Amino acid sequence: MTDAVQNLRSKRAQVRHILVMGIAGTGKSVTASRLAAALGGIFIEADIYHSPGNVDRMSRGVGLTDEDRWPWLAAVADAALGAEASPAIVACSALRRSYRDFLRARIGAFPILYLTGSPEMIGERLAHRRNHFAGGSLLESQLQTLEAPADDEDVVHLDIRLPPDAIVAAALARLDGRTAAGG
Repeated sequence: MTDAVQNLRSKRAQVRHILVMGIAGTGKSVTASRLAAALGGIFIEADIYHSPGNVDRMSRGVGLTDEDRWPWLAAVADAALGAEASPAIVACSALRRSYRDFLRARIGAFPILYLTGSPEMIGERLAHRRNHFAGGSLLESQLQTLEAPADDEDVVHLDIRLPPDAIVAAALARLDGRTAAGG
């Protein structure tokens, strides 16, 4: 076990929730599930809280509106609050600042792991994605909706060109540095 993991595990009471965010195809689920395993926390997949109507819209390549997202975000927040382990690592697009503010208002402050990559790379990933309702036809809508997190949101930027294990290692190191520095 790395020192970073040990340090974070010992401070789990201070970090109750971590948001792994980015547009579709950035690897939120893989990153969040591996991070939860590394920290002994719980992985929360926001996609499972979408309504059947939302899933249908996205399956047809239709982007969601704010009105479509508010009940979904409320369900994601409820799942995070009800998590039986800590930290709860939430994989959620949370594309707009208002969505992240809504989550913070419901579950408290959290660091953000923001997965980023070029539209071309993400488009390629989405083109090869199977068995998921969010396909390549949503890329433009996601990019138009995205409001990248600001520095005041306790954000860690992570480059998706790295392999998943390297992304998780970088996340752990950056989170550890923020925790050690008091923020």
